Amino acid sequence: VPMVGITIAFKNYRPINGIWGSTWVGFDNFTRFFKSYQFQRVLTNTLGLSFYLLIAGFPIPIILALALNATLFKKFKRTVQFVTYMPHFISTVVMVGIVLQFFNPHIGIFSRVLQAIGVSTINLLGSPNVFKSLYVWSDVWQAAGWNSIIYLASLSGVDTELHEAALMDGATRFKRILRIDLPCIMPTITTMLLLNLGKIMNLGFEKVFLMQNPLNLRSSEIISTYVYQVALGSGMGDFSYATAIGMFNSVVNFLLVLIVNEIAKRVGETSLW
Repeated sequence: VPMVGITIAFKNYRPINGIWGSTWVGFDNFTRFFKSYQFQRVLTNTLGLSFYLLIAGFPIPIILALALNATLFKKFKRTVQFVTYMPHFISTVVMVGIVLQFFNPHIGIFSRVLQAIGVSTINLLGSPNVFKSLYVWSDVWQAAGWNSIIYLASLSGVDTELHEAALMDGATRFKRILRIDLPCIMPTITTMLLLNLGKIMNLGFEKVFLMQNPLNLRSSEIISTYVYQVALGSGMGDFSYATAIGMFNSVVNFLLVLIVNEIAKRVGETSLW
């Protein structure tokens, strides 16, 4: 009953007729999406941006947590934690505003630096090839510190006797990180990787939408923004089609969680269930 709205994906929904009064069309909306010229583009953009974000953003919080845990100077550690945690509390709208101002081709700091060294300005905000990098690395900067907290919490549970025994054997700090800290937090890393892979198709709508413009639309149109355009943005109001696209996205995410969880269970004996 709470998920009755999903049936809209299998109907030619008209608000005036309601969910039950609308005509049943089966999988026509899904077929329409798969045959659409937009299908390949939005799917490629979504997967490309998601995997780029995963490859660039997933290891950095782990490396940061391991480095902070190995730091002997408490004041330096607290300062780095403060500096890396704070961007998390910046709202998405403000974050995009910072990116737009920083890379503005006319008044942005980046353009002013290029002008100062005699290089012509570049409109990075309008470049389809640069959009993914702007999105990913601004997200890494904002989330790396906050995401490292869970790994720091896991590292706090590592048995100190292991480090003491390693010190007696002459192990360096770097070797203790590789041979003790990293293996001890591997179950946490595996769980977080599973969770990230499970939402590989579920990129946030807000940030991508705010960074979009007609010049970079070729690489910035993803499934969530396309659903918005179909349902509300273009005035089409095609709710059945939009619901079908959203349901396809959710089903793929669900299957990814099942597949990756099974692989992790067989390979590393660590899984979500």
